[in-house]
Amino acid sequence: MREAVNARLKVLLPEPGDHHELLTAAMRESTLAPGKRIRPLLLLLAAQGLGESRPAVVDMACAVEMVHAASLVLDDLPCMDNAKLRRGKPTLHLSFGEDVAILAAIALLSRAFGLLASLDIEPDRRAALVAELSRAVGSQGLVRGQYEDLREGRGARSADAIARTNELKTAVLFDATLQMAAIAAGADHGTRQALGAFALELGQAFQLLDDLQDGAKSDASIGKDVGKDAGKSTLVAVLGCQGVKARLRQHVRNADQLLGKVYAPEQGVRLFVSELFARFG
Repeated sequence: MREAVNARLKVLLPEPGDHHELLTAAMRESTLAPGKRIRPLLLLLAAQGLGESRPAVVDMACAVEMVHAASLVLDDLPCMDNAKLRRGKPTLHLSFGEDVAILAAIALLSRAFGLLASLDIEPDRRAALVAELSRAVGSQGLVRGQYEDLREGRGARSADAIARTNELKTAVLFDATLQMAAIAAGADHGTRQALGAFALELGQAFQLLDDLQDGAKSDASIGKDVGKDAGKSTLVAVLGCQGVKARLRQHVRNADQLLGKVYAPEQGVRLFVSELFARFG
């Protein structure tokens, strides 16, 4: 599935070769850089488990990956986290310049929504998919989470306030990913509710894992900067590493229970999520 997503992304992204070569190269560099492709794989496996495997689902997965890649480019900018390393390579603004990095992120977002709008799928479902991803990106989603992290992260905050920011920074895109799979499959309301609750637990677990990795002594194994959270009000700062590990395990258990309301233990999406957090089981 990962190979299928990578192959399709190469087709969908514009090829360098015209007078916009630097911009298109930046789009491809940020999206095609080696990555785990967790969100597109999650969408494909979730849809498959619901009986939906049309070719349009691969394009949906690619749209989510484009949005994710764009968010990382923006997150790394000097005015944001000022990161130097992403996916084992220099961040896009260091390789191409801040101007090209910003424009590439905007172009990726535009490409993602254009892709969804042109899917070969029922018109009502197509419109719902666009609306779902738009909700995740906008001022009550990723954008809001980044704003809160930048403006409020340096001050003292409660664990609940930090968790709310984590939800916006990470969980909302997981939620959109699962909801898009459900929309394509025509899933019922109960299924969508369970998947939404699962996405919240999954997002919290991922953000906690990211916070723990940020305190690592070496960045070689994770391919990005560490120590970027120094001085920020993260749950590691509030609860300590052991407290965060305990909370992470609880989120993982909750996530598996919620996913179990929709999928059998042997289904791919259950196995995939279980493997992601195997060492915290």
